Amino acid sequence: MEAIAMSRDEFKKLVREAFIDVLTERRDLIEDAVIEAIEDIGLGMAMEEGRTGEYVDKAVFLGKLEDKVKRTK
Repeated sequence: MEAIAMSRDEFKKLVREAFIDVLTERRDLIEDAVIEAIEDIGLGMAMEEGRTGEYVDKAVFLGKLEDKVKRTK
């Protein structure tokens, strides 16, 4: 493979054009990324809201989880 010399401005222009192509031709990629980011933000906010400093005993939690799994079968 041959090396290509290019100026910073040429490189920026090339990257900009590629980005514009992705935005116009592969909107699904951008849409998926935005949806995932929004979901991550929502999860983070829910985690922050749920932090009360109160903790549940591990055995109690696992018992309730096991009961729930058994009921769904």
